[in-house]
Amino acid sequence: MQAPDVGARSVAWRGGFGRLWGAAVLSSFGDALRKAALPLLAASLTDDPLLIASVTACGYLPWLVFGLLGGAVADRVDQRRAMWAVDVARGLLVAAFAVAVAAGHATIGLLIALALALTTLQTLFDNAATALLPALVDRDALASANARLLTGQQLAGGLLAAPAVPLLLASSDSLPYAADAATYLLAAVLVASLRVPAPEHPPRPAGATLRSDIAAGLCALWQDRALRGLCVATALCNVGMGALIATLVVLVTGQLGAGSGGYAAAMTAYAAGSLVGGVLAGRLARRLGRMRGVLVAGAVQIAALVVMGTVRDLVALVAAMALFGVMGMVWNVSTRTLMQERGPAEMLGRISSAFRTLAIAGAPLGALLGGAAAAGWGAHTPALLAAVLFVLAVTALLPALKSADSGQTTQTAR
Repeated sequence: MQAPDVGARSVAWRGGFGRLWGAAVLSSFGDALRKAALPLLAASLTDDPLLIASVTACGYLPWLVFGLLGGAVADRVDQRRAMWAVDVARGLLVAAFAVAVAAGHATIGLLIALALALTTLQTLFDNAATALLPALVDRDALASANARLLTGQQLAGGLLAAPAVPLLLASSDSLPYAADAATYLLAAVLVASLRVPAPEHPPRPAGATLRSDIAAGLCALWQDRALRGLCVATALCNVGMGALIATLVVLVTGQLGAGSGGYAAAMTAYAAGSLVGGVLAGRLARRLGRMRGVLVAGAVQIAALVVMGTVRDLVALVAAMALFGVMGMVWNVSTRTLMQERGPAEMLGRISSAFRTLAIAGAPLGALLGGAAAAGWGAHTPALLAAVLFVLAVTALLPALKSADSGQTTQTAR
């Protein structure tokens, strides 16, 4: 890939990175509005818990089915064009859904279809975005750029959107979806205005197919010792996260007796901690190296999970959730940056999709394990189960430590 001019590659609010940041934050805000409103709409349409849960579950399913394909496509096309085209398509889909809600034509089937369609498109968008960022900022600025992107998304989706949902719903049931559609279309304009050279894809071997491209991405991920260790560790962590998040409401409202207010406090603490983690991620990486930063983050999260699973006090749980959020953001920023630094530019979409697909697969499994653990041994046990899984994750990272901090790049064929 040709390097854009130096001025376009600094982490500055004016220019390419600022526009990408604005598009990401707008989309996160709109997504949070829709995701908060959809379960409420589903509950108004049916009292069947399985159908209501199906709407949320369908938000994960396309990653397992189409995630690898989305990465292969992202490496074959102009990522900037793919991103704005996907956002236009998502904006039109959600706008049509808002009209259906306003007209009283919403059904559970329509909600499920929307969730499937949007997440399928997201598999292309997210992998293209991961591959595009190194074309907008210098290699040394990737960590700072990722921290700003993830922190901005957490601020918009985790803190600002939540209080906006009741206000929008008070005016109209369709308004959160109309707002989401608007954010997609505005984000598309920002991405379309980026000025980066079209990627120069190397000639493909005769007979190359999407299947062979996907296989090459999986091989590239597996052959890099650091990325392989990170992927295994992240998948284990996501099993633990699935167990924790799926049952946290039972722990807070049931065992601690803190009610919905206590649950809101715990989730707000996690979101606020994530913002702090975005600020600390770069500093930890400079002091310790990226992989050591991930190891420290995982170790601190283990301690936070043990507190959640053993201490019967809301204040302690809220503090542990805040610390858990801080270190979760450190983990995410460092992981994404390592992927962009070590992966060949022409394979970043496929490496990203392989990593995310394998990692996301753990979340629904964890939710089932957490539910079973809570039912069998009490609401505090999923946090302790998550702590055990995080211990295994940190252990999986140890062999990759030297490889990651050596600064060597993957030697996969470029």
